[in-house]
Amino acid sequence: MSKLTDLPKRILIGRALRSDKLGETLLPKRLALPVFASDPLSSVAYAPGEVLLVLSIAGVSAYHFSPWIAVAVVVLMFTVVASYRQNVHAYPSGGGDYEVATTNLGPRAGLTVASALLVDYVLTVAVSVASGIENLGSAVPFFVTHKVLGAVGMIVILMLMNLRGVRESGTIFAIPTYAFVFGVFCMIAWGVFKIATGHDMNAPTAHLTIHAESSGIGGFALIFLLLRAFSSGCAALTGVEAISNGVPAFKKPKSKNAATTLAAMGLLAVTMFCGIIALAMNTHVRMAENPATDLLDHGTPVGSGFTQDPVIAQVAEAVFGHNSVPFIFLAAVTALVLFLAANTAYNGFPVLGSILAQDRYLPRQLHTRGDRLAFSNGIVVLAGFACVLVIVYGADSTRLIQLYIVGVFVSFTLSQTGMVRHWNRHLRTETDQAKRRHMVRSRAINTFGAFLTGLVLVIVLLTKFTHGAWVAVVGMVVFYATMTAIRRHYTRVSDEIAADDEPGADYVRPSRVHSIVLVSKVHKPTLRALSYAKLMRSDTLEALSINVDPDDTKALQADWQRRGIDVPLKVLDSPYREITRPIIDYVKGLRRNSPRDVVSVYIPEYVVGHWYEHLLHNQSALRLKGRLLFTPGVMVTSVPYQLESSEAARARARRRADWNAPGSIRRGPVGPQQREHQREH
Repeated sequence: MSKLTDLPKRILIGRALRSDKLGETLLPKRLALPVFASDPLSSVAYAPGEVLLVLSIAGVSAYHFSPWIAVAVVVLMFTVVASYRQNVHAYPSGGGDYEVATTNLGPRAGLTVASALLVDYVLTVAVSVASGIENLGSAVPFFVTHKVLGAVGMIVILMLMNLRGVRESGTIFAIPTYAFVFGVFCMIAWGVFKIATGHDMNAPTAHLTIHAESSGIGGFALIFLLLRAFSSGCAALTGVEAISNGVPAFKKPKSKNAATTLAAMGLLAVTMFCGIIALAMNTHVRMAENPATDLLDHGTPVGSGFTQDPVIAQVAEAVFGHNSVPFIFLAAVTALVLFLAANTAYNGFPVLGSILAQDRYLPRQLHTRGDRLAFSNGIVVLAGFACVLVIVYGADSTRLIQLYIVGVFVSFTLSQTGMVRHWNRHLRTETDQAKRRHMVRSRAINTFGAFLTGLVLVIVLLTKFTHGAWVAVVGMVVFYATMTAIRRHYTRVSDEIAADDEPGADYVRPSRVHSIVLVSKVHKPTLRALSYAKLMRSDTLEALSINVDPDDTKALQADWQRRGIDVPLKVLDSPYREITRPIIDYVKGLRRNSPRDVVSVYIPEYVVGHWYEHLLHNQSALRLKGRLLFTPGVMVTSVPYQLESSEAARARARRRADWNAPGSIRRGPVGPQQREHQREH
C-alpha cells in the first residue's frame, strides 16, 4: 500500500525532507504572524456581530453599551498579551500553557490545560471553516445547500496545505491575512475620514427596527445580558495562546520574536475590533438572533427570505458602497481569512500533541515528524475531529460558536496562576536587585491576568453553559480521562518490561531449543525455511504439517521421502479441517512437557509486489502468528520468499526514485550525483 500511495503523496505534500533541514522550516516574524495569529485577527469578522446579537435581545437601545463592552475586551486582550509575553520568555520550549501549569501547579493542572486546549483547537477549525462557508454562501449559492460538504472539503484542503510543512503554509497564508488586515484598516480610515468630513453613512439595515425579546430590561437581568455580550465578544481572544505553544517554530532569538509577534497581534486585533464596533454604531447596523421575526421593516417582520449579513460586510457596504471594488475586495479576503484562521489550530494542536505524546499522555505516533518535518499524525487527527464536529452540527457556526471560548479561558487562567507561582519560586532564591524588580513586575502582570481571565471564565460558564458550552466541558473531561488512561498504560508497561538489577528468570538461558518448520507442500519457500532452521543449530528440528486433505498429505509424505529430506516430518490430524488450532495445541503441549525449553516456529511466507496479492497469500500465516505471539516461551520467525511480482515492484520503486516531480529540479538535468543525493532524501 505504501508503494501504491507514494506517488500521489509526493504530488500532494512534496518530497520528503531530511531531519537536518528542520532549521529551514523555522519562521521569521513576518510569516509567524499570519501562521499563529490568523485566528484572533480574523475573529474581528464575527466577534463584533456576536456582541450586537446578544444586545439586540433588549432592543436597539442596548447598543449604546457596545463601546463599553469593546473597552472591556480591549483591556482583557492587552492583559492576556502582556501575560503571555512573560510566558514565552520564561518557557521558550513550546510547551506553552501546558508546560507552565504542569511545572508550577502539578500534572493534573497541566493535563486539564492540555484537555482544554485540544478541545479549543478542534473548535477553532470547526467554527472558522463553518463561518467561512457561510460567508462564501452569500456569493456562491451552492454552499448554502451543501454547507457540510464544503466545510469538510475545506478542512481536508487545509490539512494537505499544512502537511507540506509550516514554512510553506506560512507563505501561502501570509498574503490573504495581510490583505484582510490592510482591507479592514482602509475601511476604518476611510470611514473616519467620511465622518470627519460630514458624510452620512448608513448600513443596509439602518432603516430597520428591532423587536426586543425583553423590553424594559434592567437590574440583574441587564447585568446578565451585558456579561453574556461580553463573553461573546471574548471570541476575539481565541488563538492568542497559540504563539506561546509555537515558540520553537520561530527563528532565533525565539522568545524575543515570539513576544514581538504577540504584541503586534494584540495591537492589530484590538484596533480592528474597536474600529468595526465604532463604525457599526455610526452606520446604524442592526442585528438580531432571529432576524426573520425580530427585524422589522416599518413594523412588519422581514421574513425568512431576509439574509442577515455579518457586521463587517454591512459596515464595508456603508463605507465603500454596494458592489464597489473595495467592498468586493474586503468581502473576498474576509471569507478567505476565515478559512485560514483554522491554521492557528493546525499549528498548535500538532505541537501540543507531540509534547503530550513525549510525556506519554498520547500515542507516541503523535511525536513523530512526517516527510515534510511537520507533525503529520497530529494534523490528520485534528482534521478528523473537526470533520466529525462539522458533520454533527451541520456546519452551523451559530451553534458551534456556543461551544467556543470555554477551553481557551481555562488554559488562560491556569497558565497565569502557574506563572505567579513561577515568579514566587524564583524570587525566593534571586538576590540580584535588578532581576528581582523585573520578576516582581512580571508577577504583578501575571497576577492581574490570572484574576481577570478567571473572572471571565466564570462569566462564560454562567452565560453560555446552557447554550452549548457544556459540550466543550464534556469534551475536556473525555480528553482528560483518555490521556490519563494512556499514561497509566504506558507507565504499567514500562514498569513491567524494566530490566531488574539482579539476574532473574529473564537472564536464564533455556535448557533446549525445539525448532518447528511449518510445511504445506515441498516447494522453494519450504526448502529455504528448512535450510535456515538448520543453520540455527537447534537441539531438535522437525517439520510439521496438518492433515486437512488425506490425498494431499500422502502426496507430501511421498515427495518428502523421494527427496530424502533429513528432517523428520510430523503430521497432525485435523478432523474439523482447522489449521491454526492443532499447531497451537501441539506447541503448547511441548511447552507443558518441558517448561524450560523454548519452541522456535519457522513460517515460510511469500513476498508479493501488488497490494491485491496480499489478499490471496499468507492469510493462514498471519492468523497463526497472531495466536503464537500470545503463547509464552514461543519464538516466531518469518522466512520470506520473494516472488517475481516483488522483484517487479522493486524495479518500479527504483524508477520512481529516479523520477523527479515537476518543479523539483529547477536547474538543468539531473546528474548521477544529484540523483544519489535525492535518494538520500
